[in-house]
Amino acid sequence: MRVVVVDDQQLMREGLVALLDLVDDVEVTGAAANGEEAMSLVAELRPDVVLMDLRMPVMDGVEATRRIVRQYPEVAVVVLTTYDDDQSVDAALLAGARGYLTKDAGRAEIAAALRSAAAGQSTFTASVSRRLVDALSRAVPPPVTTFPDGLTAREVEVLRLIAGGLSNNEIGATLFIAETTVKTHINNAFAKIGVRNRTEAAGYAHDNLGPR
Repeated sequence: MRVVVVDDQQLMREGLVALLDLVDDVEVTGAAANGEEAMSLVAELRPDVVLMDLRMPVMDGVEATRRIVRQYPEVAVVVLTTYDDDQSVDAALLAGARGYLTKDAGRAEIAAALRSAAAGQSTFTASVSRRLVDALSRAVPPPVTTFPDGLTAREVEVLRLIAGGLSNNEIGATLFIAETTVKTHINNAFAKIGVRNRTEAAGYAHDNLGPR
């Protein structure tokens, strides 16, 4: 697996090269100090993966990632950075990074992320994975509950309370609504389900609506 390392800090860059040279299936073919140098190396060497820092002079890692992914889609980019804030993560992933690690990652974790990226898979550090899961859970709307015969949620509540033997007054008190509103819900519900009295309504509720 041919890898280009990109980091503006010489000590970090040389350390990563030395670290990855210890991994049997990794060959570091080049190292760059900024995104512009990275672009030149990618064009010349066509590595399998670029290990990319984010905040660098001349051209930052986000812009370099965007250009590499657009111009050389066969080259995967794995971000290795100090930062795991939302803005940094979002920018890198939108640019097309296939992995995102923080610089406290060890050799084995970095090597595994490079292998995954080369195989077309994604790898994220634990904090980033949790953030992505949280974001997805917030983005997914809650399931919409549907009821038979076009009943509304309130009409279902009223029918269930009728099945429980409550009077209109007691239903109003339970649901914190006026008794006249209860009657309106009952009339609407009866018309929808085709029943004529509370006994039939209770039977319908037991058969079709289940427990509350």
